Amino acid sequence: MVFSSHIFLFYFLPLALLLYYGVADRLKHLTLTLLSYVFYGWWNPWFTLLMLGSTAVDYGCGKLIGAKNASRRKRMTGLWISVTVNLAVLGFFKYSTFFAENVSLVSEFLGFGPVALPDFLYRIILPVGISFYTFQSMSYSIDLYRGHAKSARNFIDFACYVSMFPQLVAGPIIRYRSLDDQLKSFRFSLPEFVEGFTRFNFGFAKKIILANPVGSISDACFSAGQQSLNPLMAWIGVTAYGFQIYFDFSAYSDMALGLGRMLGFRFPENFNSPYRAKGFRDFWRRWHISLSTFLRDYLYIPLGGNRKGTGRTYVNLLFVMLIGGLWHGAQWTFVIWGGLHGLLLTTERLLEGFAWPKRIPGQVRMALTFFLLLVTWVFFRAETIELAFHYLSAMFGLGSTEPVAELLQHSQLQPANLLCLGLATAATWGFPRTADFLEKLSLWKILLGFGLLIVSERMMELQGFNPFLYFQF
Repeated sequence: MVFSSHIFLFYFLPLALLLYYGVADRLKHLTLTLLSYVFYGWWNPWFTLLMLGSTAVDYGCGKLIGAKNASRRKRMTGLWISVTVNLAVLGFFKYSTFFAENVSLVSEFLGFGPVALPDFLYRIILPVGISFYTFQSMSYSIDLYRGHAKSARNFIDFACYVSMFPQLVAGPIIRYRSLDDQLKSFRFSLPEFVEGFTRFNFGFAKKIILANPVGSISDACFSAGQQSLNPLMAWIGVTAYGFQIYFDFSAYSDMALGLGRMLGFRFPENFNSPYRAKGFRDFWRRWHISLSTFLRDYLYIPLGGNRKGTGRTYVNLLFVMLIGGLWHGAQWTFVIWGGLHGLLLTTERLLEGFAWPKRIPGQVRMALTFFLLLVTWVFFRAETIELAFHYLSAMFGLGSTEPVAELLQHSQLQPANLLCLGLATAATWGFPRTADFLEKLSLWKILLGFGLLIVSERMMELQGFNPFLYFQF
């Protein structure tokens, strides 16, 4: 089940709110947990057993780590069980086929012949959102061990934290310590409910009105053959994809934050106008903030961060970004995307020792950052490395184009598509971010949000293109 669907909007959400607010306060966490399992099991009921098992392991490990007077050995044992189980589950379902196929390729390259892969590897179904909830529940054990969080009061509270449907399948990745106090006491506030509903409406509109239309343009360009793609359409296609992935993901974050507020919870912001960044370090402070802070706190800093010399800092940055790329998917294209970001981050640090980069106007640095981001998005979007290089060749006019390329240009540069691209451009650099716009809520903003919801719902009925980009994560 996804937020941008009739089944969620008109059936699940009203029923969930009715049940959640209809039960006594002591039953709210149990009710929300059961509703979240229904939401998650809508794709495949068997996935709920995996999430339940992972939750039980981390809760048990948390009890071991947080036990009064527990020895360091017992606490370390609990931590390693949690980390090992979570990474093993994530590795099996998301990376086992990728790893086995590459072992076979290496074996063939070395002259030993291909390795026969077990048939079951090709029947593994990737559970939706597994990267989000494994990282989230694993962070609980790590924070407990570090003394940054307190043990959950009971299993239901912890299961509610792990499975909470607003942020279950597309984040943000939430630390337990940020919800601990909120789980201990429920407080209903009508103004906060209205604020959450309005935030959801703006997110829903962002998904339907902006992300979906530009996504269809991107898909048309990336699925076109190399001979059907001239430089103009290649740049339009990757720009449309840059808009799509931003508006799609930030829309789900807006809806998650809005739904959380409607249920009485405050989630951390996950985006802060990332395409206004004036460098790649600035970009990662603005893009998917919950993932970038997770990688910083649980990987980059433990590796030494920037405390062990310049060379080690560069190695740490590159390694963390390679892992970040691999987190997004079991393909070499994602690894290359992460590696490129790592190289750009290290280059940026290297240039800090010179005076001339600081003299470049901010708007120029912003434009250059966006340009380089578009180049990296090609690898994130392309299905294979070969297709990525074909697309880059078309972008820079190195590929061969035929007159048939004009057909794609004519079909995509229609007034409606140009209007969508114009709206996306205005929303990216001209409009305030949703959180800032709704910081001081007023009647006209509430009515505007409700009007956008109605318009978006009507558009959703007419659209045949409504993908969920983070399904693979």
